Amino acid sequence: MTMDEFVAAYAEALGTDAPTAHEVEQLLALAGVAAHASERTAAPVTCWLAARAGKGVDDALAVAQSIADGVASPEA
Repeated sequence: MTMDEFVAAYAEALGTDAPTAHEVEQLLALAGVAAHASERTAAPVTCWLAARAGKGVDDALAVAQSIADGVASPEA
């Protein structure tokens, strides 16, 4: 099973749409920022937190990057 096939099946089982190609790209970037700025295990937890907070992938990536850059704003 490919990543796309697994994600599509998982999304269907959860009753939601699978991510777009752009969203997948941004999620992988988000995971990469978290993994490189911290421990690797921060990657999946960071993605989960973004979803739990209702953040879109672009906003979530921007917040993570600002933390990694050391300039996180309190209102993010």
